[in-house]
Amino acid sequence: MTSRSSEEWQENTLAPVVKRYPEREDGFRTESGIEQDTTYFPQDLDSSDFDYDRDLGYPGEYPFTRGVQPNMYRGRLWTMRQYSGYATAEESNRRYHYLLEQGQTGLSIAFDLPTQIGYDSDHPLAQGEVGKVGVPISSLRDMEVLLDGIPLDKVSTSMTINATASVLLCLYIAVGKKQGVPPDRLNGTIQNDILKEYIARGTYAYPPRPSMRLIVDVFKYCAQEVPRWNTISISGYHMREAGATAVQELAFTFANAIAYVQAAVDAGLDVDDFAGRLSFFFVAQNNLFEEIAKFRSARRMWAKIMRERFGARNPRSWMLRFHTQTAGVTLTAQQPDNNLIRSTIQALAAVLGGTQSLHVNSRDEALALPTEESVQLSLRTQQILAHENGVADVVDPLGGSYYIESLTSRLEEEAFRYIEKIDGIGGAIVALEQGYQIREIHDSAYKHQEEVEKDRRVIVGVNRYVSETPPIAGLLRVDPALARHQVESLRQLRRDRDDAAVEKSLTHLAEVARSDDNTVPVILECVENYCTLGEICGVFRDVFGEQGEFIVF
Repeated sequence: MTSRSSEEWQENTLAPVVKRYPEREDGFRTESGIEQDTTYFPQDLDSSDFDYDRDLGYPGEYPFTRGVQPNMYRGRLWTMRQYSGYATAEESNRRYHYLLEQGQTGLSIAFDLPTQIGYDSDHPLAQGEVGKVGVPISSLRDMEVLLDGIPLDKVSTSMTINATASVLLCLYIAVGKKQGVPPDRLNGTIQNDILKEYIARGTYAYPPRPSMRLIVDVFKYCAQEVPRWNTISISGYHMREAGATAVQELAFTFANAIAYVQAAVDAGLDVDDFAGRLSFFFVAQNNLFEEIAKFRSARRMWAKIMRERFGARNPRSWMLRFHTQTAGVTLTAQQPDNNLIRSTIQALAAVLGGTQSLHVNSRDEALALPTEESVQLSLRTQQILAHENGVADVVDPLGGSYYIESLTSRLEEEAFRYIEKIDGIGGAIVALEQGYQIREIHDSAYKHQEEVEKDRRVIVGVNRYVSETPPIAGLLRVDPALARHQVESLRQLRRDRDDAAVEKSLTHLAEVARSDDNTVPVILECVENYCTLGEICGVFRDVFGEQGEFIVF
């Protein structure tokens, strides 16, 4: 179809219909504000200087727009991980065994707030938070219970932990050793992405620069000792949940990734020695086509960044591998059954976009932690997508769509524009210290909320199509007695352990933290001597200082 014939179609066919039935007044835009035409034509690709070999190519080859593997899900389905953890290590262990029995193919561990920011369960600041949003882990004994009966040489584990990531990694390594599984046979991912915590989430402990040192220490250690472990999961998810657009999610995630890679290179690491173990974590939001295009543009952007900016030579270093979670921020307490529909469509976007692993949120998560029934249904959603409707049978089935390719290129263009601005400020850390990313996200979140309140953005069951909904029966509630049990168990550990070995290990850790030596081997020594998480992080707080709240005006 030529440009002239499309113009004739618009004038002769479309215009009379639009005159008779005017289109909606608010216009048509993606979540990122990108205007959408009525339909798309070949010239929409021509106008963006689209080149098949350069911009699309073949699956499993640079620039990986169509997928990181040549046959994608025809060879191996995505890993099905349902993010879980609550109450105590014992309760969480039971949930993990249940999920594995239901067909889950990898673990995804949620930690409670004290664990995330480096406090033991009996710390005064932990009161009221123990086991509420994840599992409390204060020591190697807790980790042993958490992973009891789970073969770490066969199960891949993702741990959503950042400020205390190196400590939790060492706890996992220590449990593996007790099981007879050496570190070089462990598979999994640790989030370990501290920059997005300062930008959007808030579970940080130390200032940015010493926190970056701890991350690089993990890169170095795992490159030698735990080569199958993904050392970081650079996350756009939480920034998007805080209000970022799809463009900002891409841009700020990759700006952070650039900072991590540069820090590792500056520390003397060869980029090809660690880049293949970097992974990413994105959200699947409501706009189906924008999300699919986002995942495709993300692969292309990362391939270009690694090959052109950092000079990576190994094709594995160019490959973007990512986990996806459906959007928690879109879940509503009103008409919670609607959440099943939202999460299913979001999961479909992740699969069509080529994710490597997936978590599907549950219908009741706007109200409480999900019940077993709810998480089973979320897992069944993934299994139905995998086996019943053909979406996993063809690689990149939307590749070549005029709309998808145009949108993929537009998202890439807008995201690189942001990255150039952040580079001009001095990089992600300097921009963070100036509050740039935080302000941008706040502005986007404000616009979104304003649109909802002014009824320009429809949320079914909230500001339109509202109806009375009976409360959900049987919501999961964490028994306060379980928190008391956790605290008593921790105190018993302190009575049982070798205090001299604990003191010696913590002293050694303080010495190494003040030097340029790698902290990970000494953290492992500490956890194997049953030093607690809070004690280890207390040493780092003494040496590195503690980060206060980022205030942005």
